[in-house]
Amino acid sequence: MANDVTIIGGGIVGLATAHALIEQQPGLRITVLDKERHWGAHQTGHNSGVIHSGLYYPPGSTKARFARAGGEAMYRFCADHGIPVRRTGKVVVATSPDQLDRLAELHRRGTANGVAVTELDRAGLREREPNVAGIRALEVPDAGITDFAEVARKLAQLLAERGVDLRSGTELLGVRQDPAQLVLLTSDGEIRTRRAVNCAGLHSDAVAELAGTTPPARVLPFRGEYYETTSFTRDLVNALVYPVPDPAFPFLGVHLTRMIDGGLHIGPNAVPALAREGYRWGAISPEHLRRLVRDPGLRVLAKKYWRTGAAEIARSAVKPLFVRAAQRLLPGLRGHDLLRSEAGVRAQAVAPDGTLVDDFLVVQDSRWVHVLNAPSPAATASLLIGRDIAERLAKD
Repeated sequence: MANDVTIIGGGIVGLATAHALIEQQPGLRITVLDKERHWGAHQTGHNSGVIHSGLYYPPGSTKARFARAGGEAMYRFCADHGIPVRRTGKVVVATSPDQLDRLAELHRRGTANGVAVTELDRAGLREREPNVAGIRALEVPDAGITDFAEVARKLAQLLAERGVDLRSGTELLGVRQDPAQLVLLTSDGEIRTRRAVNCAGLHSDAVAELAGTTPPARVLPFRGEYYETTSFTRDLVNALVYPVPDPAFPFLGVHLTRMIDGGLHIGPNAVPALAREGYRWGAISPEHLRRLVRDPGLRVLAKKYWRTGAAEIARSAVKPLFVRAAQRLLPGLRGHDLLRSEAGVRAQAVAPDGTLVDDFLVVQDSRWVHVLNAPSPAATASLLIGRDIAERLAKD
């Protein structure tokens, strides 16, 4: 018997989609498959764990719609299921006068998005974060911290209890469409299904191509490298400290994060990865490099931002340059305080004209829903993204 829905990708968005489907329609036959042996193995399990508030996003964007309510839904989910979570608050810090206009724009956006925002002068910032340098800041009390990998594991447990067919270690190899259903060819045999949802993250454009779709954007993986401080210096920061982001990029810059276990992480940078799962410099995919060279949009992007890219690569290769970037916020930090931590890889969609896609990007047809761009705050908003996809399927 065919499935009603099959979800490709067992990260937090794929699992949240299955959770929303089974909540809305308990009788559905659902399968979730992932090529890895455990759930949330990639972006879900390699991020800072920050629950975002909706401060950064243009009013009216999907990110803005989902982040605020999504964060509150995530706090409730964690509290209901005993997952560690803290509403720590955060500060976004201007370190020079030329950043004040951008800080004011963030204040405007946050207010428009319904986010509680308080402006801090230098003295107010010093009271909130005594070791952080800055001339003005925004305090956002509703930002917080959790462990999204633990959230994914809990979602998988709840799905198993509801009878959802969970297939880890199962890779999608091909797709065939029969008149009444899809036939998914996997490493564990065929799966027949009426509808399918592509939540494959770093591989989402490749899955869309297997499905016969020409994706409107391509995935360019960016590695985000982190350092963690020694146990003697983790108390330099009380909660979450962010720089004023560069509006040209959908990245938030090197920031300071008190993790859910009390550790202090510094990062990430944003280095173009040489493989879709390029968690280290030595991870190189010839196929991925050939695609980079042939893709006109990626060539436009490289030409436009090569100086910024070179600076990120330099900070990756030369630790003192990374430390210097972090010292703009935390002058007391020293290189010997920092130890290399686990890196993550972000799936960033790039349009054919070389534009970095800044909002969530979802396309669908009669059989498929493809989630082609779900960067931060996707983990924060995952429960709402899942509900949205479930509602799309229900309407059809």
